[in-house]
Amino acid sequence: MPPNRTSAQIQLKDITTCMAVTAETLGILASSAKTSFIEAISNTTQSLLKNIQTVKQNKDECIQLMEKTLQLLEAIIAIHINSETGGEFPPSVLNNIGNFTRTLHKIHTFVEAQQGGRKVFNFFHQSEMSTLLKGCKAGLQQGFESFQAKMQEDASKMQHEVLGMVEALSDASSSDKASSVSRFSSTYASSTSISMLPPEPKIFHGRETELTKILGLFSQGTARIAILGAGGMGKTSLARIVIHHTEIVVRYGQYRHFVACDSAKNKVELAALVGAHLGLKPGQDLTWAVVNHFSNNPPSLLILDNLETVWEPTELCPEIEEFLSLLTDVDHLALIITMRGARRPGKVRWTHPFLPPLEPLDQDAAQKIFMDITDGVHEPTEAKKVLALTGNMPLAIDLLANLVDTEGCSTVLFRWEQEKTSLISDGYDKISNLNLSIALSLSSPRLNTLPQAKDLLSLLSMLPDGLSNADLIQSKLPLDNILGCKATLIGTSLAYSDAGKRLKVLVPIREYMQKIQPPEIHLIRPLLKYFQELIEFHQEHYGTMICSSTIARISSNLANIQNVLHNGLQQGHPDLKNSIYCACYLNLFSRVIGQGILDLIDRIYYLFPIPQDYQLEACVKTEMLASWQSSTSYDSQKLISQVLELFEMFEDAGLKCKFYLCAGNYYFYHKNDSLTATKFYQSAISMAISAGNSTQHAQAWFQVAWMKWQLGDYSAAQSAAYESQQLAISTGNVYCEAQSLCITAACLLPLGKYSQSIYLCDRAINLLGLCDHPGRGPQAEIEAYNIQTQIFYETSLILDLSYQGHTALNFAQLQMSMHAPKEEVQKNVDAAKPLITRDHRLVMFCAFLQGDLNLREGDFVDADIVLCKTLQVSWGNAADIVTSCLEVPADFVRWNGFHGVSPWLTVFFAHSLKLREKLGIYKALQFLGDLFLAQDDEDTAVSLFTVALEGFTYMDIHRSRAECLLHLGDISKRHDDLLKAVELWEMARPLLERSSQAKQIKNIDERLAGVDEDVREQHRAALAHLAELNTPSGIMEEVDDDDLEVSDLDDKQAKLVAI
Repeated sequence: MPPNRTSAQIQLKDITTCMAVTAETLGILASSAKTSFIEAISNTTQSLLKNIQTVKQNKDECIQLMEKTLQLLEAIIAIHINSETGGEFPPSVLNNIGNFTRTLHKIHTFVEAQQGGRKVFNFFHQSEMSTLLKGCKAGLQQGFESFQAKMQEDASKMQHEVLGMVEALSDASSSDKASSVSRFSSTYASSTSISMLPPEPKIFHGRETELTKILGLFSQGTARIAILGAGGMGKTSLARIVIHHTEIVVRYGQYRHFVACDSAKNKVELAALVGAHLGLKPGQDLTWAVVNHFSNNPPSLLILDNLETVWEPTELCPEIEEFLSLLTDVDHLALIITMRGARRPGKVRWTHPFLPPLEPLDQDAAQKIFMDITDGVHEPTEAKKVLALTGNMPLAIDLLANLVDTEGCSTVLFRWEQEKTSLISDGYDKISNLNLSIALSLSSPRLNTLPQAKDLLSLLSMLPDGLSNADLIQSKLPLDNILGCKATLIGTSLAYSDAGKRLKVLVPIREYMQKIQPPEIHLIRPLLKYFQELIEFHQEHYGTMICSSTIARISSNLANIQNVLHNGLQQGHPDLKNSIYCACYLNLFSRVIGQGILDLIDRIYYLFPIPQDYQLEACVKTEMLASWQSSTSYDSQKLISQVLELFEMFEDAGLKCKFYLCAGNYYFYHKNDSLTATKFYQSAISMAISAGNSTQHAQAWFQVAWMKWQLGDYSAAQSAAYESQQLAISTGNVYCEAQSLCITAACLLPLGKYSQSIYLCDRAINLLGLCDHPGRGPQAEIEAYNIQTQIFYETSLILDLSYQGHTALNFAQLQMSMHAPKEEVQKNVDAAKPLITRDHRLVMFCAFLQGDLNLREGDFVDADIVLCKTLQVSWGNAADIVTSCLEVPADFVRWNGFHGVSPWLTVFFAHSLKLREKLGIYKALQFLGDLFLAQDDEDTAVSLFTVALEGFTYMDIHRSRAECLLHLGDISKRHDDLLKAVELWEMARPLLERSSQAKQIKNIDERLAGVDEDVREQHRAALAHLAELNTPSGIMEEVDDDDLEVSDLDDKQAKLVAI
């Protein structure tokens, strides 16, 4: 007879059933809509669904939380289903969803803490758990208030639709599912697919000769072609025909890339555009990342459209040509550029024969295009007269043909007679002809019926990135029928919808509109406010989402935002103050996503309004101070003094907290002044408390924890990390919580607690999975240090050149451990050096790697100089680097007698004992064993190697265990105990394989090859027995005390310490 279920169990089962349906729906939305927070909500809901089924404590509270959560999740699903913009919501709605996401993270934390067993949350005090529960309930109440209007709609109908959708999808394939729910986000999904190729032109005549020549150039090898000509000649259309041609598709397949360059303002932005199309991670300068990508991929074709925009300025020409030169250094990268004019960029070996600049179409081709657009229903004589007005320029043909299609030939000819005189008074040439075509389109009756369409066209003339439907609707432009205006512009070919469904205007038309009708302030102001709200939204929720679509949404408007800000950043402009604030926020956004500082921030410094606005000035200078890693042009100490003086004139605890954190970072990371940094961090904590800002409070404690870890004060670092973690949990900031866990993990490493460290790192990775962070796939065994380093720098709040430099150094360190050739290691070290000059810690790390490499290559003099200098500058500031710098000279075997019996080993041993670094202590014992072995004191050497082996086994350090086993085997061989020697060597071999030590594996194989086969057979029985043991005989047990003191050692070990 089955047991009776309690009411709580029944409720949990019902909630689980409903939650499963909701979770599946959210998963569908997350895979298709890709809107801000939806993936984070989906991931967290899936995890919550698993945890709710196994709660052991506080079941009633969990049930209440889940019931209310379920209602809010259904409301959010309804918002997505009813979205008119494919899930691209205005910042106000996104803020509500973002706040709920943080609450959902808190609920997840609370429910997970009720599982029992070994959880990090067992460290919660009862009062902290009560506070967390209150925060969950308050957040849910806020959610109900935010979504009240939506929730009062027909909830039952919505749920019925959701259930029906899930049922319909349950038997479908994954591709069918994506198709079925594309209505959620078809607009948005396409708008964010930056790498999508533009469509092939449907109407194309008259460029067959040029197309044949281009294809012929490709048959010669890797082609480098410049398509030149005047504006409106069809250069882009020709390039689009080429990229879709069958021969090109067969040759390059998916490795075809089309990049519109008209929004780039310099080489860095051009490289960023190309990198975005390639799917590269954002960075401050992606030049080399782009080159390396093409170098490491199959043959590719890259088309750079409208390159003249960034190439023509005299000051930019050299760097653009250098970038093109680097691209063409990739042997298998074909390159096509389109440019107005007749001159090709230098520093590129263009394929011969050159393609001549495009000329107007011949009469037959022009007539075919005209007839295709107008359907050929117009009187031939009048059609011929209209066509004659175009000069056979493709753009003019397109514009006039579309006019004829809607108004008829007679009307167009009449209007031409009325308007052409004034328009051609300065000369009747090709450009005048194009302007005339544009002017005729602008005076079209179709536009006159919707005059505000011209206002939209005027606004678009300053927006090279164009606008998505969401941007058009949510920016609240003062246009009555915004979508009608869009349709009118597209219908008259004055604007077009690109592959990403963004409304754009061709460069010639943009330039024409800028001259005759630049946008008025009443059009620009709502867009400025919209962009500012979007950037502020990202800043507010940056702890909840990491790879959010919001980043792509802002990035897709980056050139637009900068143009809008340039317009407002003028003395006397009514929007100067708002433009300055928005420029600061945009600069922060650029730093956060890894693109460094913007030119705008330098311009602001000279534009402060009069009378003086102290708060605004302090905000700007704080952002300039925060950019110290990316710029050498700022006098940071002067900025700090100026801002401190400004703080006397107003009160803003939040701004002060941000400034104190920036100042602390500057003094610690750049000036190596931990005392001054500590004072600023403490001030930041005080200001965060005063402002009631738990997010800033958590970040301040995290900075303290990170600093204390680097100083080797692991106890203080763990305490600070705990404070940061608790504050992060209270705000649902899983991003900051993951950072704090990584610091704690880093503190456990020197103490030899590798399993705990790995556990915390895994916990951090799982937390990042609750965000819209990609998480991780199957992961091979890896050292805990490498795990925590990876996670910490993935969650670093400042990603710039130093991030790229740190990545290069990580590669170099990995290559060193695997005995890679000198050239490969040196390449990464050299690549890092110019990128890390502003990060004192990375400079020290780089110097250490250089010294270690010199030593490995036998350059003992330079190695000694570099390591001594690095030790001197890192002492007291970077405990881990100090340890590394002491460990290398302490290993006297590597120095081949250069140092003799130096004091380095003693200093390394003392340093490790002082910091209680177990790994360092056992390595020092191993090095002592090497020393005594070299002096033929084999008994002492065996004792030392045995103690070190026990420690390395306990900590599971494969390579060091193998080295001790190798030495012990060699000693056994000296005493003719070949059976024991083979046993020890074969125990060492798999350990070396797991640590990728090919050179030492070869040495072991040579040893084993020198032993008779019958001797090797004799030891197999003993080896089988040993394999069943977890550790060798005599392995020390883990002690409860976290610290390792001399008193913990036995008499023999204590004697060795005395030595």
